[in-house]
Amino acid sequence: MTDTLHPDTLAVRAGALRTEFQEHSEAMFLTSSFVFRSAAEAAARFSGAEPGNIYARFTNPSVTMFEQRLAALEKAERCVAFASGMAAILATVMGLMKAGEHVVASRSIFGSTVQLFQNILARFGVETTFVSPTDPEEWRAAVRPSTRLFFVESPSNPLTEVSDIRALAEIAHAHGVWLAVDNCFCTPILQRPLELGADIVIHSATKYLDGQGRVLGGAVLGDKTLMEGVYTFLRTAGPTLSAFNAWVLLKGLETLPVRMQAHSAHALELARWLEEHPAVTRTLYPGLPSHPQYALATAQQRTGGGIVAFEVAGGRDAAWRVIDATRLMSITANLGDTRTTITHPASTTHSRMSPEQRAAAGIGDGLIRIAVGLENVEDLKRDLERGLG
Repeated sequence: MTDTLHPDTLAVRAGALRTEFQEHSEAMFLTSSFVFRSAAEAAARFSGAEPGNIYARFTNPSVTMFEQRLAALEKAERCVAFASGMAAILATVMGLMKAGEHVVASRSIFGSTVQLFQNILARFGVETTFVSPTDPEEWRAAVRPSTRLFFVESPSNPLTEVSDIRALAEIAHAHGVWLAVDNCFCTPILQRPLELGADIVIHSATKYLDGQGRVLGGAVLGDKTLMEGVYTFLRTAGPTLSAFNAWVLLKGLETLPVRMQAHSAHALELARWLEEHPAVTRTLYPGLPSHPQYALATAQQRTGGGIVAFEVAGGRDAAWRVIDATRLMSITANLGDTRTTITHPASTTHSRMSPEQRAAAGIGDGLIRIAVGLENVEDLKRDLERGLG
């Protein structure tokens, strides 16, 4: 039935499980383990011969409901939930790859993701080549016989660069490689990478899926066969999403469609204002015709999303003055919140990258990233004007 329902309906109804009490709002299952009716039932559960809950490290009804609802929204066969978005990325590589294999990744990705690929996974024999997010030919040229995974964020963090997911999928599949897309900025409401040819979708559920900055969470989605390896890593290593966080995320999904529409509308209005401001040297937002990938974003996404990046002359000092002059926006690196957040990527989210890496990714010292919330846009303009005027 879920195949025929609109995403607005799926966000509210998909994946719901009711107990014998027939509760209307989904129950929260705060338990570490589950009791079996007999030794035979326990053995059947552990062997996989019988479905059911065993131990909350890898089976919990609250987590299952979140997984099923998100899978319905992404049109994925299976979702595996994790304690954070970074845990989800780690599990994707550890569950599907081995030492000696190779990743091709966009150079325009979250700073912690760069560190994971470059420093941590490299110690275990998984090598990564970083390429342009917008030039498919660089991806093609980077493929080796040992390449197993393409990894991309689209739109990228923080520059909102848009990658051609269909083109990358074609290149990946021609070489027997999986394409993983971090869909954090768009969510399935604005973009469904699996329908564009991707094999894997990854989320930091901490962001828009929650939507109110309350809990951490992550998810990996794809077909059942591929997700079995990811789930096996979860079951053994235990980067588990808690039942409480799963329940909060489940509630967050209920309002995801209306929130994403509002975030996008507010971001577009703010981006248009910033583009015309004399103190701003460059504004980057996929919904602006001036964006380098505007045509692709229009074809690939429903809207431009809620993230706006812009640059001011004067480097870090000027950017910090703008940020410090705000009184309404929250100075924090998190995003996807009902409250607008503002940050300086070069000294926060991407500070662990070398200056050369930041330069290659286009992250200058004058760059500011805003995750536009649900406040009145005129109030947001006045808040920025203090530092821009």
